[in-house]
Order: sequence, then structure tokens, then C-alpha cells
Amino acid sequence: MIHNNILSIPLMNPIFKGITAGLRRCFIPVLLILIAASYDAQTVHSALASENPAAGARVLLYHRFGPTVADSMTVTTKVFVSHLEYLQSHGHTVVPLKRLVDAFQRKGPALPSKSVALVVDDGHITVYTEMYPLVKKGKIPVTLFVYPSAISNASYAMTWDQLRELKNTGLFDIQSHGYWHPNFKKEKKRLSPSEYEKFVDFQLSKTMKTLEKKVGGKVDMIGWPFGILDDYLISRAVKAGYTAGFSIEAHPFSNSDQVMKLPRYLLTNANKGKDFEWIFRD
Repeated sequence: MIHNNILSIPLMNPIFKGITAGLRRCFIPVLLILIAASYDAQTVHSALASENPAAGARVLLYHRFGPTVADSMTVTTKVFVSHLEYLQSHGHTVVPLKRLVDAFQRKGPALPSKSVALVVDDGHITVYTEMYPLVKKGKIPVTLFVYPSAISNASYAMTWDQLRELKNTGLFDIQSHGYWHPNFKKEKKRLSPSEYEKFVDFQLSKTMKTLEKKVGGKVDMIGWPFGILDDYLISRAVKAGYTAGFSIEAHPFSNSDQVMKLPRYLLTNANKGKDFEWIFRD
């Protein structure tokens, strides 16, 4: 009782009450500032920690090349050269696509700033006749998404020997584009569920096995034909052994992307000058 009474005496004294109130008025604002500063620091640290290492990287998608525009997917050799010159003069580094994927999955070495990957769909002969000499001279890595049914069969496509030559340079990586460039949306409507499942598995697995046998190397990425994909196709691709897939959504890599539907910029001959430069605006 005596101890409690002694402690209560200063608090009953008006002088001590004034001092206590003054301390509170000074201490509470300072405490709030410290808490806010700590919260802001934690927020910034959390944002930095969650930023994907590949965020901001771009994938440029081509199809065909040539001296003139043969169709809507042709990029003239002159325009392609202007793309390469722009990348070089503006400090962009062209890296293998797999390196971008590794960085996106937080594996492998850090990416250079302003990283870009070049990819080509289909396996057109002009990759060999028009693109190859240019990237060989510049030692520029390229990923080809090809469909095996056309190789050494279609007049517009490369041969297996040409693909192997590209692969052996160390600059070209050969990956899947389905076995015969299927339109999964149409086939889903046409086939029964069980038939569609077999069709999908064939397109995914047959391509992988054929490319690995004919050209060599690991095939575990797919450029989705026509950019068509859904959760079902992704699940079948993952089951087949694919680790990355690419759409034709035009934006840089970001935290919100998923590894089986990463974005690519689909380029045509119209993408020159300012219509090419806009791709790299942050």
C-alpha cells in the first residue's frame, strides 16, 4: 500500500501532470514519424525484392524476311537491319531466349540492362538465306520455333540439314511450334474431348521428340501456334515436359506474367522508325 501511494503522489501533482503531458505531445509525433519511415522503407524493400529479374525485357518475333514484302508476315532485310542497328545504338543487349526465361524464373546469372531476345516462328527458308548471314556476322543469338512437318517437305521451309547447320553455329536454338502449326481452337470444336486430348498430346510430344532427334539439344519451350493457348493446353504442355511457352501479347516481361504464356512483340514490315521505337518506351 505504501509503495502504491508513493508512486501515485507525482501523478497527482499538477506540476508532474504538466511535464507528462508535454512529453506525450513531443514523443507521440516523433514515434509516428519513425513508424511511417520504417513502413516506407519496408514497402520499398518489399517492392524491390518482388521485382522480377526479367521485368522490362522484350522478345521480338519475326516470321519471314526478303528483299521485298511477299506477305503480311514478311519483314524486309533492310528493315531487319535497321532493327539491329537501333538495338545496338540504343544500348540494348540481345541475349538467348532461354537466358530470359531463366532470369524470369530467378535462375542463372543476372541479365544485362535493356535485354532483348530475337525469335522466329515457322522455319521459313528466308531465315537461312536472309537472316542467318546477318546474325552470324553480329554473333547474335536467335531462337527458332519450328513445326517439323514442313521441314524438308514444304518449298517455303528450311531443310533438316540447314536447321542443323544453324544449330551447330551455337547461335540458334531450335524449339517447338507444334507438329504442323495446329489451330487448337478449331480442333477443339471439331474433335471429341478424348480425340482432342490425343491430338494435343501428339502436337506437343511428337514435335519435341522429332526436333531433339533430328537437330539435337533440349526442346522444352513452345511458341503457341497462332498465339492460341488456355489452361488446358498449358497443363498438357507442362505434362509433356515444356517449361516455358510464348504468346503474341505485345508487352515487356512483367511480374504478372506466367512462364507458360510469356509475351512477344509480333513484328511486320510496318514496324520501322517510330513504329519500332515505341516498343522500347517505358
